Amino acid sequence: MVSVGTVVWLSSELMFFAGLFAMYFTLRSTTGGLWAEETAKLNFPFALVNTLVLVSSSFTCQMGVFAAENLQPRRIGSRLHFSRWGMTEWFLLTFVLGAIFVAGQSTEYAMLTSEHITLNANAYGSAFYITTGFHGLHVIGGLIAFLLIIGRAYAAKKFGHFEATSAIVTSYYWHFVDVVWIGLFLVIYVLK
Repeated sequence: MVSVGTVVWLSSELMFFAGLFAMYFTLRSTTGGLWAEETAKLNFPFALVNTLVLVSSSFTCQMGVFAAENLQPRRIGSRLHFSRWGMTEWFLLTFVLGAIFVAGQSTEYAMLTSEHITLNANAYGSAFYITTGFHGLHVIGGLIAFLLIIGRAYAAKKFGHFEATSAIVTSYYWHFVDVVWIGLFLVIYVLK
């Protein structure tokens, strides 16, 4: 039931982001010259590296899911023996990668603000910050979820199917957030 509920909730989140994409494309179609001028200020290589960090976190998250499915909450063996890592180690690495992504977004916001692209500067600034900002809030929500799942794994006397299911549905959310970012990256940075 938890999995079904999560999928239904993610469907509503999908509609929310569809609305943000619609806003972005509507503003873009009505202010074409502004878009060309403002998108020239984006730092594509920086955003690409930040995107690769977030996408790689999906892989580490999935490795944590595999460990959770095997009911292995913690590593067996040395820290550098990655094939023996448990869910908590993989989810901690996912957390770090997600935090790096959020820090990268904050850095990009600072760079764009210095270029006079702000939330209230014009339609482009509004569309950019609203779409990426809401995505960033979702990433932060995912980071909090990872901390809760890791805490639950340490607090559980015996790591069982309940804890594994919680880890799996958290991964659904994280993969969803990653896929949404790939769409945003393509729309904002590639289709200038």
